Parts: sequence; structure tokens; C-alpha cells
Amino acid sequence: MVDRNTGLHTLVGAYVLDAVEDDDRALFERHLLTCEQCRDDVRGLREATARLAAAAAMTPRPELRQSTMQAAAVTRQLPPTVTGDRAAVAPPPRGRWPAGRGIVRPWLAGMAAGLAVVLAVAAVVLAVHAGTMQQRLTAQQRRDSAMTAVLGAHDAVILTAAVSTGGTATVVMSHQARALVFTANGLVRLPGVMAYELWLAGPARTTPAGMLPPGHRGMSGPMIIGGLAKGEKLELTVEPASGSRQPTSAPIVRLELGV
Repeated sequence: MVDRNTGLHTLVGAYVLDAVEDDDRALFERHLLTCEQCRDDVRGLREATARLAAAAAMTPRPELRQSTMQAAAVTRQLPPTVTGDRAAVAPPPRGRWPAGRGIVRPWLAGMAAGLAVVLAVAAVVLAVHAGTMQQRLTAQQRRDSAMTAVLGAHDAVILTAAVSTGGTATVVMSHQARALVFTANGLVRLPGVMAYELWLAGPARTTPAGMLPPGHRGMSGPMIIGGLAKGEKLELTVEPASGSRQPTSAPIVRLELGV
């Protein structure tokens, strides 16, 4: 784990590449709230890595399966070595078939077809895996980019409020981006069947803004919330772990956003 005072600045590159442990990630994201230089570095490196990832992305060719099967059908396999009473059969010279064996044996053809199917399935699995990883990376990049945009906005303001059940809530908000980053410290630990949920309470209705991740080392979040509307307030309530469509308890903290 990095030193809380001097080592956090060195985590910029690892954080951008999602190569930090959970403890260090929580510390660094909290550090971003107050370090403008690190926010600028994260934003610049993330743009660079996004361009590199796009340049290196590869999609398997659709004709891969057919070409693999064709190659397997004409690739000679070594015959098995026979043990026991029969002498070991040496493989024929490279590039030549034994006399009278111009037709591929049925078992060899079956092996070639089976190999082709295995290779084709492996290619599909790898393609799906690569696509899933790319989607996860893209979602993480979008989240981190949005959070960095708010933290680095020229009009960013910091709001804090005490939580009635214990702890402190902090919001960094950009009116121009109409988005905010929420963190909390010292929240009371809840039983497994309950969780904290954020809400945007407007003049006409209250809408869920997301479940707050479980706290780690006293810190919960950060969470990025966008699409803020005029007159909305940010509220935090205790709800069932599965979440609620409408608050089922009174807010334990309310922040006037002044959007």
C-alpha cells in the first residue's frame, strides 16, 4: 500500500491502467478531490490510453473457421508409435506420402475436422472474451472520464454536510457539466440486507441515483451522478440491499445543489 502523504502522486499511471489494488484506488480517488495536478494528469493519460487501445483492437476475420478447416484437412499428422509385439513405425519422409496411401484415412480426416472445430470455437471464445473486456474497459473509462471532468471543471464547487446517523457527505459539483461526484466518510456500517441509496429529489418527483458501494476503510464512493436538473437536491437514505424505486425511509443527509 502506498504512503498516504507522498506516494499517492505516483499512482496516476497505474490508476489510469486500472492496475491498483482496491485500498490504493480508494485513497487515490479521495486524493483526486483535492489535487488539481493529478486530475489533469489522469485526464491526459486516459485520453492517450484510449487512443492506444483503439489502435490495437483486433476483430477475428469471419472466414477464420473455413480457412482453419481447409488447412487442417491438408496437414499431414504423424502416425502413432506402436508398442508391444509390433515394431515402432517411423514417420514417412517430410513432404511425401507412403506409396498407395494417397487417400486420407477416415480417422485422420475426422481428427482434422475435430481440430478445426476446436480452433474455431477457441477463436470465437477469444473474440467474445476480448469484446467483454473491451466493454468493461470502455465503461470504466467513461466513468473515470466523467468523474475527472467534474473534478477538473473550472466551476467545480465542494459541498459538505453531516450525516444524521454519523459521518460526513462530500459533493464536488460542476454546474456546467450538470454532474457531481459523491463521497462519504464514517458512515455507519449496515447489516447485509440493507444499503445506502442516493436520490435526486426534484420539485415534481424523486428519482433513484444509484446504490452507494459498501464502504472501505471508512470511505464510501466515489460515485458519479449526471443529468442534474434545476431545483434538485441530493438525498441519502437507508434502503433494502436490492434498492428501492422510491425512498422507504427519511433522508439521513440532504444537500442543496443549487443547479
